[in-house]
Amino acid sequence: MKKKIALLAVATAMSAAALGMVAGAEESKGVIGVAMPTQDLQRWNQDGSNMKAQLEEKGYTVDLQYAGNDSATQASQIENMIANGDQLLVVASIDGDSLGTVLAQAKEAGIPVIAYDRLIMNTDAVSYYATFDNYLVGKTQGEYLVEALDLENQDGPFNLEIITGDPGDNNVNFFYGGAMDVLQPYIDEGKLVVPSGQISKEEVATANWATDAAQSRFENILSSNYADGTPLHAVLASNDSTALGVVNALAANYSNDVYPIITGQDCDIANVPHILDGTQAMSVFKDTRALAAKVVEMVDAIMAGGEAPVNDTETYDNGTGIIPSYLCEPIAVTIDNYKEALIDSGYYTEDQLQ
Repeated sequence: MKKKIALLAVATAMSAAALGMVAGAEESKGVIGVAMPTQDLQRWNQDGSNMKAQLEEKGYTVDLQYAGNDSATQASQIENMIANGDQLLVVASIDGDSLGTVLAQAKEAGIPVIAYDRLIMNTDAVSYYATFDNYLVGKTQGEYLVEALDLENQDGPFNLEIITGDPGDNNVNFFYGGAMDVLQPYIDEGKLVVPSGQISKEEVATANWATDAAQSRFENILSSNYADGTPLHAVLASNDSTALGVVNALAANYSNDVYPIITGQDCDIANVPHILDGTQAMSVFKDTRALAAKVVEMVDAIMAGGEAPVNDTETYDNGTGIIPSYLCEPIAVTIDNYKEALIDSGYYTEDQLQ
């Protein structure tokens, strides 16, 4: 009885806009705002649709918004979610430092916030963080290169180039950090050499993780350092959109018989054929269905007045303190296991990868 009264009070307080978002919204378990960065990358479309479907299956009304990779738009969308009476926010930020002001409004309104996949920085309004183990993503990429180049047994030197993502994405710190913790000793030893000299996180960044930006930078690297026939042995690419830019640049500007070992992340549908034809060696698979399912579990716990399940209370400090987190585990996908990981699991159909 108390629960019914509480839900009725919440429903009464909501604006007509929030209640009218879907038919029968007044009968839902609550309105959940889901703020995603962009529809330009495949993974965010999958994250948004998976989240919406699973929350609706649990009986929630879902206010799903995409911000076109514009931080001001995302802040405005979240402000509208708060004004419309959304009762909990799941936010995958565009810029981890840009949402402090609007999320202060959420905190004042008593609205819990789950940071989704990208940690929101420098605000005490974040209640929980749900993501994959992003340090492990980078570490997995680094370890793959070490094994593929047999760095434990070969002297080299092997030529390496590095490309990562948007500097406003806090995950870059973990992708880059995990990989470089593995690779830096080999760079120091001289077994790995970076002919471009571009090694620091700032030098290897890619605005908005954009494929065209990655391709442009890599074309410059190739023309400046590899036009004389110097072989490129490996590319540490932090995700598939940047890896795709590298593959495109190589196709147009690289003719050496030695083709580089290229890493990636997300198993984007545009990249899997490159894994199958050998122009990309691997991608770290993060099953967004699993992450969405965990976030739905967290939402259910919070909406019931309890605490969300977490498995990490030490790693993720957003500048105001440690944010309780749940980390899902990624796996490396290559031509050897792609069928089991991507097709047999139902993530893709065989036809989608033709």
